[in-house]
Amino acid sequence: MSYRISGLDPTPFIHLYHLSDEALRAHRAIRYVAGPEGGYPDRVELRDARAGESLLLVNYEHQPADTPYRSRHAVFVLEGATTAATFCDEIPQLFRTRMMSLRAFDAQDMLQEATVVFGDAMEPTVHEWLADDRVAYIHAHYAGPGCYAGRIDRA
Repeated sequence: MSYRISGLDPTPFIHLYHLSDEALRAHRAIRYVAGPEGGYPDRVELRDARAGESLLLVNYEHQPADTPYRSRHAVFVLEGATTAATFCDEIPQLFRTRMMSLRAFDAQDMLQEATVVFGDAMEPTVHEWLADDRVAYIHAHYAGPGCYAGRIDRA
């Protein structure tokens, strides 16, 4: 089963790029600058920020469904990112190095399956779930902090 992992559309965040720290606070956002280790996971380009890159920590509604599973959480967005990453039949390096929580939803946005797996071992679960007609899409989250990482769809 072919699959596609997509980063967030940057459009909802562009108006925040280059705002002052004070102006960002009015939007409940905080600017971070990646240190020498980098490590902040950007949700648009689906990569770790490099040293010196600026990211915005924002609250994002990753599950807007009108169900009990409606959800939002903090995510990092690379300041200046303009194009969402797409990975076809490939797990991004960003996911491969982290413990991931996978959540499969049906067409009515109701949870069907959930598991925790190390990122470099998640592909068999993705294939299995997307082969199931009940599953419409999968959300990937970073298991520790629980924040949204990306969406997985049939390609």
